[in-house]
Amino acid sequence: MWIVDLRHVDDTRALGAALGRAVGGPSVVALVGDLGAGKTSLAQGVGDGLDVDGDVVSPTYTLVAEYEGRLPLLHADVYRLEAHELEHIGLEEQLEDWPGLALVEWADRFPELIPPDHVTCQLRVTDAGGRQAHIAGAGRGVALIARWRTELDAARS
Repeated sequence: MWIVDLRHVDDTRALGAALGRAVGGPSVVALVGDLGAGKTSLAQGVGDGLDVDGDVVSPTYTLVAEYEGRLPLLHADVYRLEAHELEHIGLEEQLEDWPGLALVEWADRFPELIPPDHVTCQLRVTDAGGRQAHIAGAGRGVALIARWRTELDAARS
């Protein structure tokens, strides 16, 4: 597990931007964390790293948003969904065929939705009021994390 301290929202966005630069093909990242933990800020940074045109905003009410960039970005939020509603929006099929990076906020609500090759990024609020990202990968997600760390280290130097 990779743990990153995020003292400010800019740190969260920088972590996201490094992910956007690191991704090279179809990838799924499960974003987990309480309200206000920084999931959307991380997604905004990913948009920066992917050179997305326009602003990445929370898809809380639209459920799924798509953005064009160096690679396409799919940003989903399943917080308000019930299990039977997943079938109606076709998110599982989108994740299977998505050619770029797919971010799924509140992915822990529907773990069966996330493919075996993925990265999980859990954002936590610390007792001191800061944030931490706890990042783990499975399958091809492990290699993505290695590239992500390299990108973040390069940006910090």
